[in-house]
Amino acid sequence: MDIRNYNRAAWDYQVEGGNPWTIPVTAEQIAAARRGEWSIVLTENKPVPRAWFAPLMGRDVLCLASGGGQQGPILAAAGANVTVFDNSPRQLAQDRLVAERDGLNLITVEGDMRDLHAFADESFDLVFHPVSNLFAPEVRPVWKEAFRVLRPGGVLLAGFMNPAGYIFDRPLCDQGVLQVKHKLPYSDIDSLTPEERQRFLDDHVPLEFSHTLTDQIGGQLDAGFVLTSLYEDRANDFVLGDYMPTYIATRAIKPSSTDGTN
Repeated sequence: MDIRNYNRAAWDYQVEGGNPWTIPVTAEQIAAARRGEWSIVLTENKPVPRAWFAPLMGRDVLCLASGGGQQGPILAAAGANVTVFDNSPRQLAQDRLVAERDGLNLITVEGDMRDLHAFADESFDLVFHPVSNLFAPEVRPVWKEAFRVLRPGGVLLAGFMNPAGYIFDRPLCDQGVLQVKHKLPYSDIDSLTPEERQRFLDDHVPLEFSHTLTDQIGGQLDAGFVLTSLYEDRANDFVLGDYMPTYIATRAIKPSSTDGTN
C-alpha cells in the first residue's frame, strides 16, 4: 500500500478528532515566546534545553515533519525564520492558522520527510525533527536529507521512539500488561495480523514502524553528523514508561569542515 498517502489522510483525520499533537498553541503562548518565555518538546514531556538552539534569533529553521501549529509558531515568535514541512495538509493548516492569527512570518511546505527536494543544499541553520519518523518505513533517508539541507555548522535536533517499546502487545499495554509479542524491527504492515491491521485502517490510525538504534543514531553518524548531546524521556499513556524511558532526543552538528571539526 502507499504508506505516505495513507498516513497523510490518517493525520488529516487526527486533526478532525482533536489529537493532542494537532492542537495549535494559544495566542498567549505566542506572546510569551515573543518576550523570550518559551519552551518546546522533541519528545513528550521534557523541554528541549535552550542551549541546544543557540543561537536562534534570525536563523533559518526547518521544522521537519513537525506540523500541528505547535513548535514552528513558537520558534517563529522567538525570532527564527521558520519553514514547517509536513505530510498532512490539515496539520500544516494549523501552523498557518497560528501565523495568520498572531502575525507570524512562517512558510509551510507539504511533502515526505524522506525527500526534501523542495529545498536546495545548505538552506537551513537548524532542523527540528520531533518524534515523527516512526511514521516512515525507512529513517536513513531522513538523516541524509537533513544533512544535505543544513549549512556547515548547522544543527539537527531529533526525537524518536525507543524501539524496545515495540516488542510488546499494545492492546495489552493499554490494560497495564507488558507481554512480549513482536520481533524487531516492528511494522504495522508486517507485524500485525490482517485482522489487526484492518482495525487500524478502519479507525484511520497512522501506521507506525520501529527503527533500530543502528538506524536512528548510527544513521545520523553515517550521514555525516557529529552527535553532541542526548537525553531520554517517558510517555504518559504507555505503561512501559513506568519502567524505562520510551523516547530519545539527540543533538547533532553538521561539521563545518571536511575533517569533521567545527
